[in-house]
Amino acid sequence: MPINLEAVGVTSAPVERSWTSTDCLLYAVGVGAGSLDAVDFELEYTTENSTDRPQRVLPTMAAVVGGGGPPRATLGSFDLAQLVHGEQSIELFGPIPCQATVRTTSVVTGIYDKGSGALVVAESTSVDAHSGEPRFTTTTSLFIRGEGGFGGDRGPSSAGPGPTREPDEVVTYAVAPDQALLYRLSGDRNPLHSDPVFAKRAGFDRPILHGLCTYGFTGRALLHTVCGSDPTRFGSMAARFSRPTYPGDTLTISIWSDDDGVRFRTDNQRGETVIDAGRFVVS
Repeated sequence: MPINLEAVGVTSAPVERSWTSTDCLLYAVGVGAGSLDAVDFELEYTTENSTDRPQRVLPTMAAVVGGGGPPRATLGSFDLAQLVHGEQSIELFGPIPCQATVRTTSVVTGIYDKGSGALVVAESTSVDAHSGEPRFTTTTSLFIRGEGGFGGDRGPSSAGPGPTREPDEVVTYAVAPDQALLYRLSGDRNPLHSDPVFAKRAGFDRPILHGLCTYGFTGRALLHTVCGSDPTRFGSMAARFSRPTYPGDTLTISIWSDDDGVRFRTDNQRGETVIDAGRFVVS
């Protein structure tokens, strides 16, 4: 069965998701926190018992605990090997607690015909399961290769050209060779990121890094440069995945601040852009 265009407007039943201090620590090291190139080893994100460093949660974890979307069956039948992350945005309504439960509701807001594939966009809203207080919203775009050509709307135009001047801040992080194996323990067990046979069937020479892992690396750079390492100032982050990152790559995050807000881009050591059209808002 091809992509199900009737899925647009379908709202999922509320889903509860809980996490603990350990989950937050695992996510942090999964996106490179505590590595040799980290700021003071980011102990407040990678430990729970350091002297005078109470545990905090990396804001980009919202993309993991607040992600949702409809059940795959709602979208129709397609080859999982043809699915890649297209875009991701998060908006936070305060810092993420080290332990909590949220109730998340997701709705498919659009399915667009990109010719070579279909772009599915879903928005998820998460509230505290006990108080009903808003926690965060996430918008996820998934590109399903081979499912386009159905004659539908192409969707919103892509972002215009990025900044042409030199960036105000540049941060470089090394991605460990085993980074994908570590990050997958936060919940995304797609074999595209671990199984060489599956990766080749999907058209890649070897397993690629999760897009949200690259997103997490980039979010750390924004947290430390734009927010002064204060997660309460992390408002929203939106970006497009333009090329895959591989375990073992080196990521360079370029950041521009001006009257139009904060923009960012992430490149690898080969000079290829892996995240572009980045927009960030300070809370």
